[in-house]
Amino acid sequence: AVTVTVVRRLMWLTGLFGMIITLVFAPVLSKLTFGNGDYTYAFIFISITLLLTQLSSGQMVLLQGMRKLQYLAKADFSGSILGLILTIPLYYWLGLKGIVPALIITAIMMVIRSWYFANKVKVEKVAVSRTTTIVEGKEMLTMGFMISLSGLITLGTSYIVRVFISKQGGVAQVGLYNAGFAIINTYVGLVFTAMGTDYYPRLSSVSRDNNECKKVINQQAEIAILILAPIIILFIVFIKWVVIILYSNKFILVNEMIIWTALGMFFRAASWSIVFILLAKGASKLFFWNELVANLYVLIFNIAGYHFWGLAGLGMSFLFSYVLYFVQVYLIAFNKYEFAIEEKIKIIFIIQFVIALITLILALMIGGIVSYLIGSILLIISASYSYIELDKKIDINNIVKTFKK
Repeated sequence: AVTVTVVRRLMWLTGLFGMIITLVFAPVLSKLTFGNGDYTYAFIFISITLLLTQLSSGQMVLLQGMRKLQYLAKADFSGSILGLILTIPLYYWLGLKGIVPALIITAIMMVIRSWYFANKVKVEKVAVSRTTTIVEGKEMLTMGFMISLSGLITLGTSYIVRVFISKQGGVAQVGLYNAGFAIINTYVGLVFTAMGTDYYPRLSSVSRDNNECKKVINQQAEIAILILAPIIILFIVFIKWVVIILYSNKFILVNEMIIWTALGMFFRAASWSIVFILLAKGASKLFFWNELVANLYVLIFNIAGYHFWGLAGLGMSFLFSYVLYFVQVYLIAFNKYEFAIEEKIKIIFIIQFVIALITLILALMIGGIVSYLIGSILLIISASYSYIELDKKIDINNIVKTFKK
C-alpha cells in the first residue's frame, strides 16, 4: 500500500514536471522541430498530454506490478479504441489541425480507462509521510532516470547511424534501413512486449533470491526461444514475399539485412531474458553502464558493417552486436548474481539456432524453389519441436480442448 501511494505521488510529480518544462520551452521546441515559432501554441496545448500520459502510465504500472493482466489488457485496448473513435472525426473535419486535439483526447481516454480498472484493484489507503515518499521514491526516480538516459543514448546511436547512412548511401538507403528494421522489430517485438508484461513483475517478486531468479530467467528464456524460433525461420524462408506484401518489390534490397537480423533475434531473446535481472535487483547504475558500453560497440559495428557490406552489413552488425551483448550480460549476471543457463535451455537454443542457420545458408547460397521447399521442411521441424516442448510446460492440448468447449 505504501509503494502504491508513493508511485501515485511520483506520477503526479513527474507528469507536472514534464508539462511545465514543455510549457516553458514551447517556443524553443517549435523552432528546433519546425524551424520557426508557428507551433508554439501547439506545444503549449500538447504539454498536457505529458501529464495525462504519465498518470495513465502510473495506473498501468500498478496493474502490471500487481499482475492484473486482464485489467491491463482491457484498459489498454478500450482506451485506444475510444481514442480512435473520437479522433477520426477530428482528422476528417480539421485535417492537420486536428492532430493536437486528437492527441489530447486520446490521452484523456487512456487516463479514464486506466483509472477505472486501477480502482478495481483494492489497495488499502495509508497515510504516507513526505519523508517516506522521498526515501521510497528516490530509488524509483534514480532507476527511471537511468533507464531514460540509456534510452536517449540508444536513440542518439540510432540517429548517428542514420546520418552516416545518409551521407554514404543517400536518403533512399535510410528509408530502406528503416523499413527493414520496422518489419522484423514490429512482429518479433510484439512477442517481447507480450512476454515482458508479466515477466518483469514475476522476476521482481523473487529478486532477493538468486536461485529463484535463475529459475524464472531460464523459464522465460526457454519460452522466448521456443516461441520466436519458428517466427524467425518463417521470416528467413519467405522474407521476399513478406517484404513485397508489406511494401513492394522495390524494397527487396533489404532482404539480406532482415535475414541476418532475424538470426540475431536468438541472441536478443536470450540476452533480453537475462538483462531484466539488473532492473529487478534495482541495479540502475550497472544497467546504465551496461547499455552505454553496448551502444558504443553497436555504433562501431553498424558503421563498419554498412561501410564494407552496405545494408546486409547492418544485419550482420545486429547479429554480432547481440552475440557480444549476450556474452556481456551473461558474465555480469554470472559474476554478480550467480546466474547460469540450464543444460536443457542450451540444447533447445542450439537445436533451434542450427535449424535457423541452415535455413539462412540455403536462402543466401541456393535460393529459389529449392530454398523454399527445404526451408519449409525446416520450418515444420522447428515449429513441431517448439510445440512439443511448450506442451510439456503449459499443456497446449488441454488449453485447446478447454477453448473448444
